[in-house]
Amino acid sequence: MRITTWNVNGIRAALRKGFAEILDEVQPDVLMLQEVRALPDQMPNEWAAPDGWHVHWHPAERKGYSGTAIWSRSPIEILSTGLDAADPEGRVIRALIDGVEVVCVYLPSGSSGPERQEVKERWLAEFLPWSHGVQKQRRPVVVGGDLNIAHTERDIFYAKSNENTSGFLPHERAWFSDLLGTGWSDLVRQHFGEVQGPYSWWSNRGKARELDRGWRIDYLLGNAAAEKRFQSAEICRAGGLTVSDHAPVTIELT
Repeated sequence: MRITTWNVNGIRAALRKGFAEILDEVQPDVLMLQEVRALPDQMPNEWAAPDGWHVHWHPAERKGYSGTAIWSRSPIEILSTGLDAADPEGRVIRALIDGVEVVCVYLPSGSSGPERQEVKERWLAEFLPWSHGVQKQRRPVVVGGDLNIAHTERDIFYAKSNENTSGFLPHERAWFSDLLGTGWSDLVRQHFGEVQGPYSWWSNRGKARELDRGWRIDYLLGNAAAEKRFQSAEICRAGGLTVSDHAPVTIELT
């Protein structure tokens, strides 16, 4: 099973920029999308319910903002949305597909100012115990999405100059270590080892994308059962250069 996570930075814009071509290149069985920024009825007909896919949209209440979706070649059983009953920004979907639980997550960014950082802090506080309960299941569970945190200095090109930047704050990085400490495995890091990168997001400023000076903030985490089935990981950098500012990140499970 090939599982891909991708922050598309607006699905309608992504479609115009070559989303279909990158999708053909990556060939996922399960696709978790973040920041779709569209309601299903705003999509072109052929993409609201694309041929060959089962699709569940979880848009934000606010139009043109946030939102997630899961696409699958096999039927999708939706288990829940959000961390609790309310999820007005459309940030979490839990689904069961062919015996594997997939959790599509788009954690808030705090980069726009103190108010949004406070929202992010509340999410981090709630997500940690919630995800711990999810990962303890016996069946394979994969959490995929844009978590808006670069965990270590290997996950960001300009580490020193971003120590006071949301997404690389010391307490955010400590939170990520705590998350992994509850039993999750960073499957992409496990595959690539102790190397710099590979990055999954690049600023549009300067030559960050051209020179591959980015952040790794898009993750695929597995519980113990998923780790046993883990085979490989890859990042399609072309998707982050032509379609979105994020690249699609993929793992392969047996």
